[in-house]
Amino acid sequence: MWWTAPPPNDTVPVGPVSALRNPRLLDRRRTALVVIDVQERYRPVLHAWDRVTDAAELLLQGAALLEIPVLVTEQYPRGLGTTAAELRRHLGASTRVIEKQSLSCCGCPGFVDALHGSGRDQVLIAGIEAHACVNQTVHDLIAAGYQVHVAEDATSSRLPQDVQPAWAKMLSTGMLPTTSEQALLELVETAEAPEFRHLQNLIKNARRWP
Repeated sequence: MWWTAPPPNDTVPVGPVSALRNPRLLDRRRTALVVIDVQERYRPVLHAWDRVTDAAELLLQGAALLEIPVLVTEQYPRGLGTTAAELRRHLGASTRVIEKQSLSCCGCPGFVDALHGSGRDQVLIAGIEAHACVNQTVHDLIAAGYQVHVAEDATSSRLPQDVQPAWAKMLSTGMLPTTSEQALLELVETAEAPEFRHLQNLIKNARRWP
């Protein structure tokens, strides 16, 4: 593969941190959030649509608060519609919405260029479908040298039986599982961060699912 993950970015100032921080934990200086194909046509057919969109919405709000770059993809939007309305309202002016037809985001040169240009080497993924675009993107990103985290509550498939095999395969290739809340708490890292109280309120007020 001609493109690889950039080196870790340690130039973004944050609050006091531990010198013993494990590199497998999400770091706001290293992370980009990627939201894959959460589009309107999936609304009536996706298993646990509300759970997925609530978790993705929380991640988008947290990313905006923590100034984490966001990339959003749309698979063939002329057929599948645009990104769900509840997510679109949280997309900032600088958010890249990238149209694609390849199942893997990495098959789209615009996505590859945007992610590489972000300078981030950790990728936090939300989106659908777990067994299709998410699975293939995860495998390709790991092959390119990125550290990939997938928020379980922010992913699903149309059929529930497709989810578990996808998770097993992604885990076997080195994907790191997380949830929307766990990811945001890793990213904020300390209660001394100026954003902590606001983030705490976002998490407290988010609709959560069993």
